[in-house]
Amino acid sequence: MSEKRVLHVITISFVIKHFFGNQFNYLTSKTGNRYYLACTPSEELALWQSDYNYQQVPIEITRSISPLKDIIAIYKLVKFIKQEKIDVVVAHTPKGGLVGMIAAFACNIHNRIYFRHGIAYETSNGFKKTLLKNIERISGYLATQVVNVSKGVESFAIKDRLNPLYKNLILKKGTCNGIDALTRFNPQAYSENAASDLKNKLNINDEDFVIGYVGRLVHDKGIDELLEAWQKLRVNNNMKLLLVGPFEDKDAVSDLTRERILSDPKVIFTDYVPDSALYFRLMNVFVLATYREGFPTVSLEASSMELPVIITRATGCEEAIIENETGIFVENNAESIGNVINKYFLDNFLCEKHGTTGRKFVLEYFEQSIIWDTIHNELGY
Repeated sequence: MSEKRVLHVITISFVIKHFFGNQFNYLTSKTGNRYYLACTPSEELALWQSDYNYQQVPIEITRSISPLKDIIAIYKLVKFIKQEKIDVVVAHTPKGGLVGMIAAFACNIHNRIYFRHGIAYETSNGFKKTLLKNIERISGYLATQVVNVSKGVESFAIKDRLNPLYKNLILKKGTCNGIDALTRFNPQAYSENAASDLKNKLNINDEDFVIGYVGRLVHDKGIDELLEAWQKLRVNNNMKLLLVGPFEDKDAVSDLTRERILSDPKVIFTDYVPDSALYFRLMNVFVLATYREGFPTVSLEASSMELPVIITRATGCEEAIIENETGIFVENNAESIGNVINKYFLDNFLCEKHGTTGRKFVLEYFEQSIIWDTIHNELGY
């Protein structure tokens, strides 16, 4: 098989570790392909290219709708595709998908793949919802294959006719990249001293029961409901809430929630951290009270680190746990969230059982090499 030149298109460098990680290194060793990554310029995009084996293509691709900037991005992508004789274009997320698929179609690239990481319009209304839905349809129409990251996302695609049925594909049980369960998200990879040092830094005691969350602190992730549940849970002296991730202005949490997070001495707010893996070692349970997902990869990271997962049945989440074996589903309200947290708090054996089974679940279905082999075999790059 002759080597191919594969161009991936994303909007922000923040997702590189999550969407790809060492995928290009792995696939290059199998295929000899060359991988390019088009993205809005950033320090990380340039810094990580040697580690992750891609050639950066710094092009501003905005997350928001910006007609002039979008046209310029498409023009630059077309120019690059022709200049480098790209064989495969793989585009991610709504805006990356839109500009990437238009550019690939304009260049008559025969292998055009769109990764649908979620349904961005699911919690939108009115004109915004119509606009986002039509963006999905354009990307789906222009793609030759559409990878939906979960059955829930594929169900939306079918119901809303986002692309012809024959284009749909799910990689095994879902996700876009799998989990590095053998090294990065392996509890045995981190020493007790490393965990103890981080505990001391964050003022967490060994006897504390730590409720954890990793990700953006926004409304759609259920942070408002989690903090509402916390108001009753916090009376227990042995409980602390660990929130690993930044606030965002878009889809912001309520002012009350923000004030509670920043003023409560029992709430540990880290802001953005470059690598969250060790933080899972400090948690007893992981909570994702989300309203929508594509596939909640972070819940697999928690399972891989042997944590029981408390999660809603939002789009994309039903495949993320085995109910009552690796975690428990909740409603998106404070009472339901609080009740399940208390259930785990009062039953240490259940915590350990669900955590141990969760890691086995990840290793069997979501270990990253399983997904990478599927990408190679099913998508041909």
